[in-house]
Amino acid sequence: MQKIQVTITNSSHHPLPAYATPGASGMDIRAFIPQPITLHPLERVLIPTGLQIALPEGLEAQIRPRSGLAIQQGITCLNTPGTIDADYRGEIKVILINLSNQPVTIQDGDRIAQMVIQQVEQINWLPVEVLSETERGVGGFGHTGKQ
Repeated sequence: MQKIQVTITNSSHHPLPAYATPGASGMDIRAFIPQPITLHPLERVLIPTGLQIALPEGLEAQIRPRSGLAIQQGITCLNTPGTIDADYRGEIKVILINLSNQPVTIQDGDRIAQMVIQQVEQINWLPVEVLSETERGVGGFGHTGKQ
C-alpha cells in the first residue's frame, strides 16, 4: 500500500505519531504540557500536543479517544471525533474529560488520544420538493422498520 506524505511540525520533545502495528488505523498522540494536569470528576481540559499538520485537500484527521484510557481511567475526548480540516494549520489540541469518580492526572508524554486520517468528499446541495422513498422512510432515531 502506498502511503500519502503529510507534512508535520513538532514543537514537542515527543516522537511523531506512529502506527503501533501494521494493521492499526490510528496513531497515538501525546500530551505536551509543562506540568502535570489533574482532571477531577466531570472536569474537562484542552491539552496541547505540539503538533501541526498540513493535510492534502480531500483528507481530514479525526481525533478519537483511546479505548484503554477510557476503560481504565474514565478519560475520553469531547467533540468526538474531533475533525482537523485540510486547511487548518494550528496546533492540534485535544479536549479531554474525566468521566470517572476519581481525579486522574495527565503527565507530559501521556498518550491521550488517537488520530485517524480519512478521505472526505464535499458535496453540492440539489434542492427538491420531495425525497425518494425508502423502506425505512421517515422513522425516527433507532427505527429501521425491522423487528
